Amino acid sequence: MKPKILVVDDEPEAVELIEFNLKQAGFAVVTAADGNEALQRARTQVPALIVLDLMLPEVDGLEVCKRLRREEATAGIPIIMLTARAAEVDRVVGLELGADDYVTKPFSPRELVLRIKKLLQRGQPPAAKREKMRFGDLLLDTPRHSATWKGKALDLTATEFKLITLLAQRAGRVQTRDVLLRDVWEYDNFIDTRTVDTHMRRLREKLGPAAKYLETIRGVGYRFVGE
Repeated sequence: MKPKILVVDDEPEAVELIEFNLKQAGFAVVTAADGNEALQRARTQVPALIVLDLMLPEVDGLEVCKRLRREEATAGIPIIMLTARAAEVDRVVGLELGADDYVTKPFSPRELVLRIKKLLQRGQPPAAKREKMRFGDLLLDTPRHSATWKGKALDLTATEFKLITLLAQRAGRVQTRDVLLRDVWEYDNFIDTRTVDTHMRRLREKLGPAAKYLETIRGVGYRFVGE
């Protein structure tokens, strides 16, 4: 499944240039032309990364960045600020509000793509291969491929075990349905995301009291919340 990039800019030529280069590099692209549309797209699409122009109508890029960082479902999305402003104060303010990188216009499309790839690699590190993870009375033993609650084995399928292990490895971080389809089921094309919901429902039933560690983020995905 292609990583989805949200490109926010009110200049059609800039959007077209960035979109073309991102698609050539293997990314899926969604776009927005103003701050309000950017917020709506970020909340509903939950992209892997946002390229955000600073000077926008309605709501400017700095305010968009600030709001996204305040919201649980979008707080962890990497943001690259894109603007014609080169003053150091603008760069500093953008970074202080939560932007991860800053590119000034005119820019090299190749450099922008490379920065995006670098941020995505940094923002999606391989899950730590901890052999055992304990959360209260829940124990996940990866080498033994077993899950126990208060010492009693939980009868999980291979997919259910992989699902809860991945969520536990990324505890505290919201995982969208698309991410789970890619990393658990290894689907690289579109499939009905209700597959994830069905498995999560079954997993919760089997976990019983341990299901308290699985949190649903409405309209987005799921998160493992450890003690």
